[in-house]
Amino acid sequence: MGGSRAEPHDALPAPGSHRGARSKGSSAVSGVDQIDRPLQGGDASATEPVLAVEDLSIVFSKPRGLVDLLMRQPARVLRAVDGVSFSVARGETVGLVGESGSGKTTVARAVLRLSRPSAGSIRYRDAEVSSLDASGLRQFRRAVQMVFQDPYSSLNPRLTIGGAIAEALRFHAIVPEAEVAGEVDALLSRVGLNPDMRDRRPRELSGGQRQRVGLARALAVRPEFLVLDEPVAALDVSIQAQVLNLLKDLRDELGLTMLFIAHELGVVRHMSDRVAVLYLGRIMEIGTAGEIFSDARHPYTLSLHNAAPKLAPVKRIRKPVLEGEIPSPMNIPSGCRFRTRCPRAAAICETEPPMVRLSPTHQAACHFAED
Repeated sequence: MGGSRAEPHDALPAPGSHRGARSKGSSAVSGVDQIDRPLQGGDASATEPVLAVEDLSIVFSKPRGLVDLLMRQPARVLRAVDGVSFSVARGETVGLVGESGSGKTTVARAVLRLSRPSAGSIRYRDAEVSSLDASGLRQFRRAVQMVFQDPYSSLNPRLTIGGAIAEALRFHAIVPEAEVAGEVDALLSRVGLNPDMRDRRPRELSGGQRQRVGLARALAVRPEFLVLDEPVAALDVSIQAQVLNLLKDLRDELGLTMLFIAHELGVVRHMSDRVAVLYLGRIMEIGTAGEIFSDARHPYTLSLHNAAPKLAPVKRIRKPVLEGEIPSPMNIPSGCRFRTRCPRAAAICETEPPMVRLSPTHQAACHFAED
């Protein structure tokens, strides 16, 4: 992949207790370089970011088949993420929204160091994530936890739910062994489950209950940052609302920082302080939740608004219709990558659009953003 890797960082500073109430104006831990780039969108809380992603690109090579070899065709590449930059301040929730294939889960995996960037930088607090040594990586994976879209596949079917949570507690030595059982019960209660369910296995639970177990397991290690990868996408609408309300309560109670990934704008509307809209691996628009939901400027963002059920109309909406499938990331359109589906496409869209700064916190990558 791209570039040489830096020397290993000694360690990540140990996280705190993370049990304070949410404070949007509190100071982040020092040491992360402030990033002021067009795609960042400003920092809503005017503090240094706890997570800083700069010019992140992730490229996968597609293996050549026999025909390709015989025809001497060059290897094809899949550009899953292409120059993405954003930051998340302590106590902030940033929503990352886009259709399937937009690259949002790939970004999440890179943040957690589950996949390697081809280029760019991911910094958590004062550490380059790709350069953490074994000790630093262990601390990082305690501080930053992921909640998956499919809780069933992320839970060991042979363990009881109590056993799954206890496993996390023991691995990170969160509490003495004598206190593990009580901590398991407390975590189940915290996510709205009866502690009597501790001896059940994942197959005996509903989807919503399994998602709560996944959340309890993530909270067991007392993280400060949650990466939520479409945590309600597989749930019924009524259960979605319950889980979203739970996440909001936990965020405010524990002072958590969140990167919230979803394919529908409506899901992140009441969770996020800022929202970044991703399409074919690149940010199309980024701004505060108020700007994205009341003054969206990119046709793709407006199309996502139009496709989502809502109680009130979105300001400036031009009712664009989102037609066709998202193109292959192995064959990204030239110029504006959204132009092949855009209802406003014009000749100028065959050239790369600038990232237009509409306010200190709001940008859109569109030739017509200021119209």
